[in-house]
Amino acid sequence: MIRRSVAAAVLLASASFAHAGEVYGNIGLPGVMLGYAHPVNASFTVRGDIGSLGRYKERRTEDGIAYNAKIDAHRAGLFGDYFISGGLRLTAGVTFNNVKANLDARGDGVTPWEVGDTTFVASPDDRFNVKVEYPKTTPYLGIGYGHHQESGWGFVFDLGASFGKPKVSETHSGPNLGNPALVSQADIDKEMAEIRDDVGKLKVIPQVSIGVNYRF
Repeated sequence: MIRRSVAAAVLLASASFAHAGEVYGNIGLPGVMLGYAHPVNASFTVRGDIGSLGRYKERRTEDGIAYNAKIDAHRAGLFGDYFISGGLRLTAGVTFNNVKANLDARGDGVTPWEVGDTTFVASPDDRFNVKVEYPKTTPYLGIGYGHHQESGWGFVFDLGASFGKPKVSETHSGPNLGNPALVSQADIDKEMAEIRDDVGKLKVIPQVSIGVNYRF
């Protein structure tokens, strides 16, 4: 009789885990996130979410050249959470990214540009465009808290990163930039090497976010 009661209790607990679901929302990096989590057992949960910082613009200077930057940051992810103590967990997964920046510089006929080892006054028809794009698919590792309560509202926190080296490419045109007698390919290559060196330091897409969840 006792064995039957224990077995029934185990089956009931398993069923509750199997059928419980959870929705959650986070804010931080990488933006506003919405997701769904499902417990496999008391120690492991699988979940997926989408997040976005949208598109924003800013003006930035790289190696003396002023760029108008357009930045897109969107992400979806699939994750597994392993709980090590209470709500404290380790997280691993994969993210699917649309994270890129388009940096466009145009001359004004007054300001000197330094490209490689050559300095010249860029005309309004001189354009130097740099594109930076992170891989579409990257592994994710992190730590966090939450997604563990049996029902109701809870608090969630995540700290982690998607790992991937961004790709950097360029196009250029204009009476000065397009004149190899003035600006050589070696100058362009040196300028790009400096940009890649700066961008190459950012080999992760970070996640630092807090939010709330509701399990039903």
